[in-house]
Amino acid sequence: MSDRSRAGVRRPPQRHLPLQVLLGFLVVYFLVPFWWVIVNSSKDAPGLFGGGNTLWFAGRIDYLGNLEQLFTYDNGIYGRWILNSTLYALAGGVGATVLAVMAGYGFAKYRFAARRFSFALVLGALMVPATALVIPTFMMFSEFGLTNTIWAVILPSLLNPFGVYLMHVYARDAVPDEILDAARADGAGEVRTFLQVALPLMRPAVVTVLLLSAVASWNNYFLPLAMLSDNRLFPVTVGLGLWQGIASANNAGSTSLWSLIIMGALVSVVPLVIAFFTLQRHWRGGLSVGGLR
Repeated sequence: MSDRSRAGVRRPPQRHLPLQVLLGFLVVYFLVPFWWVIVNSSKDAPGLFGGGNTLWFAGRIDYLGNLEQLFTYDNGIYGRWILNSTLYALAGGVGATVLAVMAGYGFAKYRFAARRFSFALVLGALMVPATALVIPTFMMFSEFGLTNTIWAVILPSLLNPFGVYLMHVYARDAVPDEILDAARADGAGEVRTFLQVALPLMRPAVVTVLLLSAVASWNNYFLPLAMLSDNRLFPVTVGLGLWQGIASANNAGSTSLWSLIIMGALVSVVPLVIAFFTLQRHWRGGLSVGGLR
C-alpha cells in the first residue's frame, strides 16, 4: 500500500478506548450473575453441589422439573408470592407515579405560598435512606392496626421523593408555559390543560417514574419483612429469603430448596424484563416527539 493510500485510510480514534474497556467490564460484571442464575436453575441438588463448573450446565438439564416443583412445593405458595409482588408493584408503582406527576407538575408550573420550602423538604427526603424509615413506619402502622396487611406494604410505597423531583425537572423544561397559556386562553380548565396538553409532553418521564417505582416495589425486602408475619402475604423477595433460611438450617426434609430458590430467583426477574421491553417504546416515542418540537 502506498503512502497516499495509507494517508487516506481513517483509523478509528483511540481516545474512546478506555471508556469502551470500562463499559465492556461493566457489561461482564452485570451479566455474569444473571448467567449464573440461568445456568444453575437448570440443575438439581447433585448438579449444584457436585463440584462441577458453576458457570456451565451440568450433565442433566431439568428446567421443567425445577419449574414444576417450584410451583407445587408447599401447596404452590410461590405462585401466591408472585401474585403478591405483582399487586404491591402495580399498586405502589401506579400510585407513586400519579402522586409524583401531580406534585412535580404543581411545583413546576404553579406559584403558591411556601412553594420553595415545600420543595426543599422533598429534596431533603431524598437524603434519608428508605431503610431508616422502616421502624418508625412500623410503629405508626401498628398503632392503627395495619401491620400484617397489604396496606402496610402499599401505602409507604406511594411516597417517592425522587419521582417528584424528576417530574418537577422534566415538567419545568419540557412543558412550555406558552402552550399552557394558549390552552387556558382557548377556554380549557386546569384539569383539561393538564390531562390533554401537559401530560402527553411528560410521557417519557411518567414512564420512567412508573418503571422505577414498580421495580422498587417489586424488589422491596426490608419493609415487607418488618411489616408482615403471615407468609401468605409475603412478596417473592421475602419468600425466597424464608426458603433460604430453611435451606441453610437444612430443615426442608427430602426436598432440596436450593434448586427451587435459584429457579425462583430466575422466574422473579422475568416480569421486570417484560415490563422494561414493554415500556421502552414510550421512551423512544417521547424522545421523538421532543426532537420534533
